[in-house]
Amino acid sequence: MPLNRTEIVLSPNNRRVVLRPFVPPGDDRILRLIARISTLSKDEVDAQLHHVLEEFHGRHQRPREFFLGQYEAMRRHLPTDTAPSENRQLLLGAYFTQEYALESAALFNPSIVWHPNQSNLAVGSRRFVLSLRAVGEGHISSVTFRLGVIDADNQLSIDEPTKFVTTPQFVPDAVYEKDLFLRKLVELELGNPFTDRVLSTLDYDFTLDQLEDSLRTGLREHWPQHHELAPIVEQVVTLAKSNYEITYLPEHELSERLIFPFGPTETNGIEDARFVQFQEEDGSSQYFATYSAYDGKMVLPQLLETQDFLRFKMHTLNGPAISDKGLALFPRKINGNYTMLSRQDGEHLYLMHSEMLHFWHTKQMIVKPTYPWEFVQMGNCGSPIETDSGWLVLTHGVGPMRKYCIGAMLLDLNDPSRVIGRLKEPLLTPNENEREGYVPNVVYSCGSVVHNGHLVLPYAMSDYATTFATIPIDELLSSMI
Repeated sequence: MPLNRTEIVLSPNNRRVVLRPFVPPGDDRILRLIARISTLSKDEVDAQLHHVLEEFHGRHQRPREFFLGQYEAMRRHLPTDTAPSENRQLLLGAYFTQEYALESAALFNPSIVWHPNQSNLAVGSRRFVLSLRAVGEGHISSVTFRLGVIDADNQLSIDEPTKFVTTPQFVPDAVYEKDLFLRKLVELELGNPFTDRVLSTLDYDFTLDQLEDSLRTGLREHWPQHHELAPIVEQVVTLAKSNYEITYLPEHELSERLIFPFGPTETNGIEDARFVQFQEEDGSSQYFATYSAYDGKMVLPQLLETQDFLRFKMHTLNGPAISDKGLALFPRKINGNYTMLSRQDGEHLYLMHSEMLHFWHTKQMIVKPTYPWEFVQMGNCGSPIETDSGWLVLTHGVGPMRKYCIGAMLLDLNDPSRVIGRLKEPLLTPNENEREGYVPNVVYSCGSVVHNGHLVLPYAMSDYATTFATIPIDELLSSMI
């Protein structure tokens, strides 16, 4: 089968840095640092601030705004309510700020979808969004983006990213739907008379601040049970903070937008986002991405949604079928249900159906490792692609020496639990140029698209860098047994 490896390689760039909070451990250290800053005279403050701004000039778009935000975050530690001068606020904020090299360790596990804006392109060309898993200091994973075009001859080009990177603004007044939130509480076994009472005081749509106010009121009203209820309150707030919204300013280029871990379930990483353009039953579309949220101890599958790659909503997924990594959402409903591929046991491929996108209760095993190159385990490499012949699913299999290869199979369009075709041999194996990296002997992808009769497959090379391959779709399908 002809497979064309492109010459495009997206490698980690340790010059791409983003401003992040820096908070020394413990209140005592914070207070001592603030005390030391307070000993500086006005002239010393002005000189030190000038030095910082000069030294980091041109590396960030709005450093002063970030410094002031860090000052606000630390203001509660100040000894009085008297506001320092603006320059002292800026300097204090700078002491609680650091640069973070988001992709210094790896830039891998790509996913690709068509861009919502397809204007101003040559005939036969399409613009795409490439998502990438960036790994930096502390092995923290985040999501970064690139913009690209594939032309009528299947030639790919990737826009050079700007030198800036920015994190989003948290949407403080994001709205929660009471029925959905209550159902998530029940799934987490947090539904009880106390939480029922708290939610009954809220409108159908409520904000995080309103929820926290209602929880505080509920604790006061049930003070004799304070010690028993406090852990429940903490878990309710954790659930709310794990379902949040973020937004970017429109002037930020796509390559500048970084989705850095924010929620309590993802403090150590947002891993392996599998983006898909989802077609609603009314003909409209939006983008979803399943991802693995990692808090340093546990991995939880979660869901991201966006319509424009400017505003994102992050959701928890619930139900007994939600576990492990590697969920992949089908690009439309099947027989009236959302449908997802999964791998709950770390070894086999499963299929799930649900009437509600956020809740998954049952699973069905559909594929077992069958060929030597996948004997250890298998999983998906992104959302299924609809073709006239069936649902094309790219898979990964692990064989001897923990070598990862990419394969493919075909599922029935109306009953995707039926496997109607499968490659006996891998579609893609790591070659000599691809086998060396952070994790050797690995090729891996989180999503692909079809263009002009060809599968466009972005893939990671040994958990380090990213490249592309194209494969004629008809020859791929005809090679399945």
